[in-house]
This record gives sequence, structure tokens and C-alpha cells, in this order.
Amino acid sequence: MRLFHTSDWHLGQTLHGQERDFEHACFLDWLLGQLKLRQPDALLIAGDIFDTVNPPVKAQERLYDFIVQAHEQQPKLNIVMIAGNHDSGSRIELPAPLMRRLRTHALGRVQWLDDGELDSERLLIPLTNAKGKVAAWCLALPFLRPAEVTGAHLGDDYLRGIAQVHEKLIAAALQRRKAGQALIAVSHAHMAGGSISEDSERSLIIGNAEALPARLFAPEISYVALGHLHKPQKVNREARIRYSGSPIPLSFSEIGYPHQILEIELDGAQLASVESRLVPRAVHLQRLGPAPLAQVLEQLAELPVVDLLDDPQRQPWLEIRVRLDEPLPDLRAQLEGALQGKAVRLVRIAAEYAGNGRSEDDSSADLLELGQLTPNELFSRAWEQAYGNAVDEQSLADFALLLQDVQQEQEQP
Repeated sequence: MRLFHTSDWHLGQTLHGQERDFEHACFLDWLLGQLKLRQPDALLIAGDIFDTVNPPVKAQERLYDFIVQAHEQQPKLNIVMIAGNHDSGSRIELPAPLMRRLRTHALGRVQWLDDGELDSERLLIPLTNAKGKVAAWCLALPFLRPAEVTGAHLGDDYLRGIAQVHEKLIAAALQRRKAGQALIAVSHAHMAGGSISEDSERSLIIGNAEALPARLFAPEISYVALGHLHKPQKVNREARIRYSGSPIPLSFSEIGYPHQILEIELDGAQLASVESRLVPRAVHLQRLGPAPLAQVLEQLAELPVVDLLDDPQRQPWLEIRVRLDEPLPDLRAQLEGALQGKAVRLVRIAAEYAGNGRSEDDSSADLLELGQLTPNELFSRAWEQAYGNAVDEQSLADFALLLQDVQQEQEQP
């Protein structure tokens, strides 16, 4: 059996106010081509399909057009997609009855039966091969919010609630599968030891909860398709537990590594191989600096000029980092003047200051934008400004619960 593993599409994302629909369209066209070329039996999309809980209409159209085209091109293809922490679980599931006619399964949240047992049936999805036989079972594990895994039947321990979901679903899968059938988990979570990317990954830590241990995935599971971390990586160096990473760089901090999907081959219940398929970069992200202004202006002068025959949508996004001794009121005007006629699109200017007798190497700081700070970081900074001391763990936990309530209200479609 052959599977494709991808995640963290973040459809509808903007880069410092600039739409990225063209880049997402290029990726989805490329993915359709790979599906046609490699003919996998299933496509696994491990969460953060959209960038926000209320994505723009164009982003939703991109997703549904892709699903229809993939089904028309390959009628036997199984598609499984789960909600991530950026997604609204209810929105992901809203068109589920219609999508099932396209062999697409959309799981946004876990549910519990009246007797307190996990509704495992809806989270276990049979994956068929080219002959139409069930070759594997997919354990769909959307991002688990505290309200879904704590309460009267489960207790108040968030991590314990997550562990119970895994234990119950794996037990149900082991009962359901037959000899030779593989178990495949699709999950959106921050696993312990995972390497994060700056700027574009929203923290999953709730209160003082920590990243999840890999032991949640029993050895009987042949492959774990993870989403959330944008950098491709194995978890604990295990070949069977992997993040595919995002298909495009979602911030300038992500330009230093390749972006990909993963192709997984299974021989019965055994993992045979995992291969990377690199996604062509439709638009490059280019970062200049940090450097003194004079040096930055020299680098800008060397940039290529606009070619009228080139597609302007493919011009690189540009971030400039300038090192200054003091604020410079006409900084933007100087930089924009130097960029006249250049084949780049400026999206961000960041200034770094190295004054007050401090060492530039260890204490110069970027001018942070609000979008670069997590809600927890903003709350911690506001607390410290108001009270003059660091926020305590209990207040952080209370804030996390309040934030959770607000996010759930935003998720209602």
C-alpha cells in the first residue's frame, strides 16, 4: 500500500499582510500531478488545513476544488484530513457527509458516548488498496482541545485525557484489524523533542502542560503521520513517527530547509519505506541582513531588475533587517527608493538597535510585531508591566482556560 503524508497547508495565510493564494494554488496543482504520477492509495492531511478558524472564502474554495479534482482524477483515492489547532473542528466537519461521497473523511473533534466511552467508530477509517480491499486502518486524531478530553467522565488532567483517547482508540483499532492490515495514525500535536520554527507555529501548550511523549503511539502502529511542526523531522529518530512539514515556507524563519510531502510504502503491516518528495517553491522568500544600512543598500543595488516578461506573482517576498545605532525616521523611504525597479516585493523591515553600551552580539533586539507573539507571551508581558513581576503558573493556567473558551466561541461556523 502507498500513502502520501502532508500537513500544515495553512490555506488563507497572509505574509505580513500579503496574500499567498498563488503559492497555495501552485502547490495544490503540483500535488495533483504527484497523485496522478505515483497513484497512492490514500492521502493523509494532518491538520492546520486553514490558517484561521474563519478562513476566507477563497481558501475554502481551494480545498474543496482540490478534493473534487483529486477524486475525478483518481476515483479510488482515500483522503483523510483532520483539524489542527489553527482550524475550527466544526467547520472541518461541516461538509463531511458530502465529502464522504468523494471518499474523503474529515475529522474535526473527538466525541464521547453517553456511557463515557470514546466514540471510536467515527475515528477509525478503513483504507482500501487498488483492489478495493481494506489494507489498513487509519486512526484519526484531530487536535485535542482540553474541553474534549476533560470533564465529568475523564477528570481534569489534560495530558491524562489525551492519553486515554490514544489508549481507547488503539485498543479499538487492534480489535478491528485483521491479519496483514496496517494501523496508520494521523495526529496534530507537538511531540516531545520536536524542533519548532519561529514566527509561524502557534503554541499548543495549555497552562503547564508539556509536549506529548512518543510512547502514546503503540509499536503496533506502522506509521504516524504528524502535523503542527513545520520543519520535516522524525520523532525520537523513529522512522515510523514523522512530521511531513509544511509544503511552503510560512515565515522567513522557514526558508533554510526543504519543504515536502512524504511517500510511505507498506508491505502488509510492515513499514517498507518513507521517501521525501520536494515541493517546488513557486515564490522564494529572501532575507537581507541584519547589517548596517550602508551595507544593506549595497545589497539592494545588486538585486535583479524587473523583467517585464516574468510573472510578477513569482517575484520573491523580501524581508530587510537593518542594524542601527538609533532610530532613523526616513529608513523606509531610503529602502523603498533603493528597491525601485527591482524584481522583489518588500513585505517587512525590521530594525535592530545596539546602543546603551550593550554588546550587539547578545543584547540587540528586533522590533517585535504583535503577530510574532503568542497569546501566552502577550499575557505574560502585560502582567509584568502591570505588576512588576513575572506571572505565576496558576494565573497562566487560568488565562489558558479563558483563551480556550474564546477560541471555542470563534470556531462556531
